[in-house]
Amino acid sequence: MTAPTPLRIDFVSDVSCPWCAVGLASLEQALQRLDGTVQADIHLQPFELNPQLPAEGEDATEHLMRKYGIDMTQVESNRAVIRERAAAVGFAFNMGVGSRVHNTFDAHRLLHWAELQGHHLALKKALLRAYFTDGEDVASHEVLVRLAGEAGLNRDEARGILESGAYADDVRAQERFFQQRGIRSVPATIVNGTHLIPGGQPPEVFEQALREIAASANR
Repeated sequence: MTAPTPLRIDFVSDVSCPWCAVGLASLEQALQRLDGTVQADIHLQPFELNPQLPAEGEDATEHLMRKYGIDMTQVESNRAVIRERAAAVGFAFNMGVGSRVHNTFDAHRLLHWAELQGHHLALKKALLRAYFTDGEDVASHEVLVRLAGEAGLNRDEARGILESGAYADDVRAQERFFQQRGIRSVPATIVNGTHLIPGGQPPEVFEQALREIAASANR
């Protein structure tokens, strides 16, 4: 029996990026379809869509209208598209009027630590669900500590990291690394350091791309 092909996957994303939630769910479904064919080593890499956001965040609709120069109708139309695409991969996207957008730097610091503990995917999915499905404040240390605990991490350690500046330099260094390599939008899925799969693609697109990359690696 042929051994599965090892693939390093760097998933560059932000907690407040809806297409990142779609993309991660799609990627995981593709990997399930490829079970036994590839062995994925997934690394979550930080990207901040809105690094200048204040601690209290902003109204999400107003933020999107100002940032992209669109009106309320366009915002809601875009949300409807995301809601449909998210539902197709089993993710509940509930953002709407009254939702807020938050600063995600502390969430990225916590994710960096979680990867060292081997719980990064569980925490990432908990953060995406808390933000997009449950409308929680992912800049809140109380929320972050609770989610860390739900993801199997030590809550006291999580609180200590958040209350200090731990991993801030590491996160900024990772952000610079991928920005310097041309990553300007997310999600960006980089396979074996050379193959880029841009955007929140459907599972079948991820599956086909990973299958082709694995076949190429075996030649």
